[in-house]
Amino acid sequence: MNTEAVQLQEVMERCGRRAQVLAITSGKGGVGKTNIAANLALCIAASGQKALLIDADLPLGNLDIIMNINSKYNISHMLSGRKNLEEIIHIGPEGLGIISGVCGLQELANHSEFQRQRVLRELSKLQDDTNTIVIDTAAGISRMVIDFCLAADHTLVVTTPEATAMTDAYAMIKVLVRNKFTGRISLIVNMAESIAEGKKTYQQIASVAKRFLNAHVYEAGILLKDDRVAAAVRQRKPVVLAYPKSQITLSLAAMATKLSNGTPSVSEEGFFRKVVDWFF
Repeated sequence: MNTEAVQLQEVMERCGRRAQVLAITSGKGGVGKTNIAANLALCIAASGQKALLIDADLPLGNLDIIMNINSKYNISHMLSGRKNLEEIIHIGPEGLGIISGVCGLQELANHSEFQRQRVLRELSKLQDDTNTIVIDTAAGISRMVIDFCLAADHTLVVTTPEATAMTDAYAMIKVLVRNKFTGRISLIVNMAESIAEGKKTYQQIASVAKRFLNAHVYEAGILLKDDRVAAAVRQRKPVVLAYPKSQITLSLAAMATKLSNGTPSVSEEGFFRKVVDWFF
């Protein structure tokens, strides 16, 4: 290893290299956000990375249905001291770690400083021991959703070519920019009839964001409308497992490869420290 590489490694170690955190969000429901989050996380895990998927859709979490898992525990059990971190993580296909129904985060405000530090120690293990963390947020632009997105390294906004979905996706981007989000914002166009339609949808939103917000929105990828996604949900299977040779699976795998090559966070203030600080 040359001198420059050794020096870079030392800097990374001093900075406390942490997992890359991807927040998957949307301005409105019904655009396929949770399906995308689950399948991207699976693809990242299948590539050999240590990945974690967290259901942060507090009122309407349904990752357990899509992943066909029955997890008894969530963060609330760790907060109460009844379970430790390892006991609330369900190990799914491809070794993917899954935390279901993260409704316990609402309880953070009622805990003491001692408990807060305990929570931080436990949650920091996740970001220190994982390559990529995928957060499935709720839909909409509630304060809770925005806080999760602002704490992430990379926020991916899911839209479809429908006018209402595009309008709401732009609203989400605008909120992130006005809250001075320092990470990367990317757009996923889902349920497009063609690549051309998907490209047009991305370009329309990206150009408006550049013109009125002076913000660059990256293209994460385009996913074509595919009946196999709904068929996989009926089977209670992620589509990449139900139909591994389908075009939708290839598209999701390509997107996951692109995203997992992102730069991990080197900030001393990790994702979970930001989130816990907001809720206490």
